[in-house]
Amino acid sequence: MVRINGKETDAAGMTAEEYILRNGYVKSRVALEINGAILPKSRYGETVLADGDTVEIVSFVGGG
Repeated sequence: MVRINGKETDAAGMTAEEYILRNGYVKSRVALEINGAILPKSRYGETVLADGDTVEIVSFVGGG
């Protein structure tokens, strides 16, 4: 299991990009931190989530 934003999720084996796209996030509007390190967007497609990983996803929203 992978802990994503504080919730245990069955996402092990998915790439970070697969996870965010399957869950309705827009790649250009999120930032990911995996195990305490910011993940560059260029590595979303090659970074595979593993059991025990802790992921934080922050979405950016516009407003005024």
